[in-house]
This record gives sequence, structure tokens and C-alpha cells, in this order.
Amino acid sequence: MTGPSDPSPIEVSQSLGGLRKVVIARLEKRGNYSTWVLLAALAGMFTSTFPITILVVSLGAIAREFDASETTVAWVIAGPMLLSAVALPLLGKLGDLYGHRRIFLAGYAAATVTAGLTALSWDLFSLIGFLTLAAVLGGATQPTSMALILSVYAPNRRARAMGWWAMTTAGAPALGLIAGGPLVDWLGWRIVFVLQAGFSLVTLLLAAVVLSETTRQRVRFDVAGSLTLALAVGGFMFALGRGREVGLLAPSIGVSCLIGVIGLLLFVRIERGADAPLLPLDFFGRRNFTAPILATAFMSAAYMGAFVLAPLVLIDLFGYSISTAAGIMLLRTLSLTVTSPVGGWLGGHIGERGAAVLGAGVMTVALVVMVGGVVEHSVAVFGFGLALQGAGLGLAMPSITASISNAVPDKDLGIASAANRLTGQTGAAFGIMLLTMVYGGVNTGSSFGRAFAVGALLSALALAAAAFMRPTYGRTEHDPG
Repeated sequence: MTGPSDPSPIEVSQSLGGLRKVVIARLEKRGNYSTWVLLAALAGMFTSTFPITILVVSLGAIAREFDASETTVAWVIAGPMLLSAVALPLLGKLGDLYGHRRIFLAGYAAATVTAGLTALSWDLFSLIGFLTLAAVLGGATQPTSMALILSVYAPNRRARAMGWWAMTTAGAPALGLIAGGPLVDWLGWRIVFVLQAGFSLVTLLLAAVVLSETTRQRVRFDVAGSLTLALAVGGFMFALGRGREVGLLAPSIGVSCLIGVIGLLLFVRIERGADAPLLPLDFFGRRNFTAPILATAFMSAAYMGAFVLAPLVLIDLFGYSISTAAGIMLLRTLSLTVTSPVGGWLGGHIGERGAAVLGAGVMTVALVVMVGGVVEHSVAVFGFGLALQGAGLGLAMPSITASISNAVPDKDLGIASAANRLTGQTGAAFGIMLLTMVYGGVNTGSSFGRAFAVGALLSALALAAAAFMRPTYGRTEHDPG
């Protein structure tokens, strides 16, 4: 029971809001407010992504603890990936409609609590459930945090900001593996989620103080469009995720693809007649939206397909231990981390198309080098290809992301960012399935070489899409000035 002098919840809220306004005003006066928004958003991305690599290498321990098969345990990764992809467009649009700060903080707070609950999982199904819930709720941090960053950066500075974004996305899993691996060996896999909850709480407090709300759209939410898009994405993502296990000709894959096609057709029909569509279809008539979206899909397919095969090459073909293979694979992650800010800088100096073409070209060359490495059985050549591949993605992705954001009005940054992330996840799933099928489980240089050659072809398609981008030189495509 509160006394006469105790502040009411409303007064507390008003005082915190006043403090936030004072902090933001001081940062704006110093000219570094956009930097603090970037730091808060990147901190959210870091705490959301660093556990993934630790979780992957801990699957064996999880299977033993819960007495489950490795096939079942694979859903620890696949389940969250599938449902978070379905939720991305919804969360991005909710940010556009109700404010990205509100959606970011609500989703992040819920994900923080869920991370703590994950550490208390009592069986495999509770673990998968908590992880999936955390991935869906934490998915709010992806399109909304990107929209928050882009809203405080001018179009000609967005590529540089996205360079730091890409660096964090690449560096967080690597740092998590380096620092978290020994902790897991010492204290078990649950410590990962205890740390995640702690880091998330600090990040949540920083974001609550620093972030200011974006402009909200005063329109009704497109429920029918969101449901049909979720149906389409869910059908295709399930087919891509299960295709490797059961084969493309399995009845379940055909049904999933049919559901995806039906959902997509219904989505297009609904969006054409909607007053406030979830994703305006006229965006796809803009070269600097459609071309980088396609480049994202093909680059993600090439990168992630090779990412999954690389440890098999190092362990099964070259005969290295798991620890040594992990160390060699860090060449790709480190080169991606280092070159991402460089890619952002290049986008601001030679144009988004130039940086995207350069990066896609480097990745294509990298996959050709990797073909040579496995065919000639040379770990030095293969390692050089890994480093080149990370550099290619780092050089290209900041400008590709900036181009997509600059092609739409600021009020649609959330759904545009979500479309970009969704395309990347779908492309990654497709690339993993395709390159794995081409490899076919035969541990020879020629089988790995064929798979990486297909990856080079996918990367070449990304290069062609990037070359189709229109030079904007800092102007947004939706602004003809």
C-alpha cells in the first residue's frame, strides 16, 4: 500500500520519460545520438545471436542429457529458425504501425525472460519450446532495430551503419564460440542462457533510455495479408528444412510446397486490393529494392551452403580434429567481421552498387578457389577461399541492405528490413539443402568440388543481381530529387 508521499506508477513513468528526453537531448546536442542508437541496437543483436554457435556444438551433450536422438535434437536449431522466419514480416510491420521502439522493447523484454527460462528446461520439448518462443520474440529485435538505426542515419550514411551491423552479426557467434566453448565444457550448456539473460537485461535498460520512438502509421493492420504470408513462408521454409532429411520427392515436401504456393497466391491477391498492405507490391517494381533482395537471397544461399559443408571438408576429407577445424573456419568469420565496416565505408564512397558488385565478385572467386582447394587436396588453398568468402559477404551486405532501405519511404523501413531478413533466411535454407544434395554424403574432393561449384554459380547470380542495381549516389529511389 503506497503512502501519501510515494510516487504513483504514472508519476514514475513520467519521470523516466523525462529522464530519457534529457539524455536524448544531450546526446543530440553533442552530435552522437545516432551512434548511441547504433550501439543499443547492436547490443541487442549481439545478445540475440551469440548463443547459436555454442548451441550447435552442444547438440551432442543435449542429446545425451535428454536421452534423445540427434535427428530429434536438430529441431533445437530448425524449430526456432522456421518460426522466427514466419514471424519476421509481422514484427517488422507492427513496428511500422505502432512504433519500432515499443515493439523492440516489448519483444526484447519477453525474450530476456524466456532466455532465463530456457536455462531451466526439464526435457527436450521444453527446451525446443523455450528456444522457439525466444527466437520468435527476439525476432522483434531484427527488423525493428534495423529500422531504428536507419531512421537516425541519412541515406548516404546508412551503408556505413550497416557495415557495423554486419560486423556484429558475424562477430557475435564467433566470440560466443571462443569464449563460450570453455564455459560449456566447464559448467554445461545451460550457462549460455544464464549469461544471455544477464546481458539482455543490461541491453534492455540501455535501449529503454537511449531509443526514441519512430513515427507511427495511422492505418489498420493487414491481418489477412499477414496470415497468408505466414502460410506461404511457413510452407516453403518447412519444405526447405525437411528436404535434406526426407528427400524432395517425399509427400510431406510436396504438400508443404503446395501450401506455400497457395499462401503466396492468396497473399498477392489480398495485397493488390488492400488499402494499407502489409508489403506494398509496388516496391518490387523498384530496381533498388528487387535487385538487392535477389542478391541477398543468392549470396545467403552460397555463403550458408558452403558454411555447412566446410567442416565436413576439414574433418572428413582433410582429417582434422573438430577443434582444429573450428579454428580454421574462424578465418571466414574473422574476415567477414573485419571487412564489414570496410564494406560500409566503400558504399558511401563508390556507391552501393559498386560495393555490392565488388563483394559478390569476391565471393564468386572465393568459391572457385574452394573448388580448387578440395580437388587439389590443399588446405592452404581451401583456407584462403574461406577467408575470401567472408570478405566478399562483408564487402557486399552493408550496401545491399542500405539500398533496400533507401528504396522505400521511412515509414516502411520495418517491413523492408523484415523482407530483407526473410529473403536471406530463405536463401540460406535453400543453399544448405541444394549444396548438401549435390555433395551427396560422398567424402571425396570431386563431390565437394561439385557442391562448391554450384555455390559459385549461386554467387554469380548474386553478382548479376547486384550489377542490375541503379546507382543512386546517396539519393533514395523513392525520392526523384
